[in-house]
Parts: sequence; C-alpha cells; structure tokens
Amino acid sequence: MIGSTDKSSGMVSDTGKRPPAERIIDRFERDCSIRGMSPLSVKSYVYNVQKFHNYLQERGLNLLDADKDVLRDYLEFMRYDRGLHQKTVENNFTTLSSFYEYLAYEGFLEENPVLQVRKRYLRRYKDNDDGQTRQLISVEDMTRLINSTLDARDKAIITLFAKTGIRRKELIALDVDDIEWVEQSIRLKPTAKRTNRTIFFDDETSFILRRWLRVRESRNKDGSKALFINNRGERIQRSGVSRMVEKVATQVGLHDPTSDKMEDHFSPHCCRHWFTTHLRRAGMPREFIQELRGDVRKEAIDIYDHIDKKELRESYLAHIPQMGI
Repeated sequence: MIGSTDKSSGMVSDTGKRPPAERIIDRFERDCSIRGMSPLSVKSYVYNVQKFHNYLQERGLNLLDADKDVLRDYLEFMRYDRGLHQKTVENNFTTLSSFYEYLAYEGFLEENPVLQVRKRYLRRYKDNDDGQTRQLISVEDMTRLINSTLDARDKAIITLFAKTGIRRKELIALDVDDIEWVEQSIRLKPTAKRTNRTIFFDDETSFILRRWLRVRESRNKDGSKALFINNRGERIQRSGVSRMVEKVATQVGLHDPTSDKMEDHFSPHCCRHWFTTHLRRAGMPREFIQELRGDVRKEAIDIYDHIDKKELRESYLAHIPQMGI
C-alpha cells in the first residue's frame, strides 16, 4: 500500500507525502459512520482523536509519528498531568486503537501501535486485577432507590433499567409504539450489540409505565413519539439519563461521585448488572438470561438452540424480583 493512492479519499499513503491531519480525521469520521456507529459515538471518537492531534502538534509531531513511546507519554500525560479518571483514559485509548487500526487498514501504517500499549499498561484495569468491581445492590436497595424517586418519568426509567436489563442507548431510542401491552413486551430498535430485540416486563413495571404515560401527555407539547422525553418535550439524551440516575442514587447513599472506586459508583449499567445477577440467583437458566440480555451466542449449541418466546416470557415472570413498588 505504501505509495499507492486511495482514489475514494484522495489521499496518498506514502510517508513522504503525508496528507493533512484534518483530512485523515475527516476520513476516519466517515469510516466510523460507514461501520454503523451512532452519531454520538462518532462525535466522541473524532473529539478524542482531535485532542491527541493537538497534543502531538504542541510537540512538533504528526498523527503518523505515534509509536509506543509517544503513546506511553500520552498515557502518562492524561493520567498524571491532567489527572483524568482511569475510565476516561481507557476510553481515549479505545478510540486511538480504532483510529490507528483504520490507518493500518488504509495502508498508512504497517500495524496498529496502540495494541501493545493497551495490553501492557491498561490490561490489568480491564481485567479488574486491581480488585475493583461494579457495584451490585440488593433487591431491597433497588426497591429503596425506585421508591425514593418522586418524578414519574425518572421512576419509570430506573424501573425499566432494573426489570429489563436494557442498555442506556436502547432505552433512549424507545418509542411509545414499541410497547405491546397485552403481552407486556417491548420491541427494541436494532443495534450492533444486541441479538434478541424482544424483552418483557412484569405487572409492577406496567403500572409504573402507565402512570408515566399519563404524566407524559401534559409534557409532550410537540407530539414526540419518544417514550421518555425531557422537560422541553424532546427525546431524553444519554447524559440526562446518567445524571438523573446518579443524582437519585446519591440521595439514597448508593453513589459517591467523589470516590475513585468503581464499587462506590452507581450508573445505569449497574441496573443491567443487577438484572443479570438476581435472575441468576433466582434460578433462571443461563441461556434464558443471555437471550433477555441480547448477548451474541458464541457456542454452536447456543446458536442452534431456538428459545420459545412463550417459554422465555414465563421464565422471566417466574424469576424477576418483585419489589412491591
């Protein structure tokens, strides 16, 4: 590829004819979109790459100059000079790995230089070798969290997170018409991470959702089809969901924003952890939990085992914790 021309991008992959960094970043942004990433994810990736580009410029370097030494210095800069949280550092290096994988794919580099740096300096955090684990609360604490929430929308959001295990992105995308009230099921929008798109909810969740829908009518001035809207009547955004959950969790002593320990934090994803663990503890078969979570099936026996929806729903209703909410 060295010395060849990419006609679609108008860039020459030759170290002697380096394209402008802005053009490389623009092409990476387009590549992310083609790969099916969400607009928010694309925006975040481009922002992280641009920050790294600015860091390199201040040191007289180019994006194509990055090697393990440069990347190691950047890791130290973020962790010690900037004092960034470990998760933020990890997210930045996830972005950079994707970016340099793209450059290797296009022929600007022979290999992705980020892989070895992540493996050596970030692997132990990803594998939780530092002993930190995501917080798991009891059924009683989840009941307390939901009951402490006075706003009908916020109560419905937290309840749906806990009772279905859906991801934040999946919840935000929900429309009112996605709910099937007779069967008490929800049809999720398709995403790259999810296989099964049908999830179920119980009578407790149904009651809270219906109460929110009555309140929603007075807030939905513009006729939005979104299930969860903000005070302006627009579809709620991911940051709004996270802030709300963390605020409520802080009020009941389940979230400490000043702590560096993962187990002291409570986020929407903790509800997915809660959903999975308590279904397992209640005795639900592993393959049923995987189906409800929408996990990708990896083993042949899982791929060819078709789970009956009626059986799955009955198992869900028999095992999902009841909280008296």
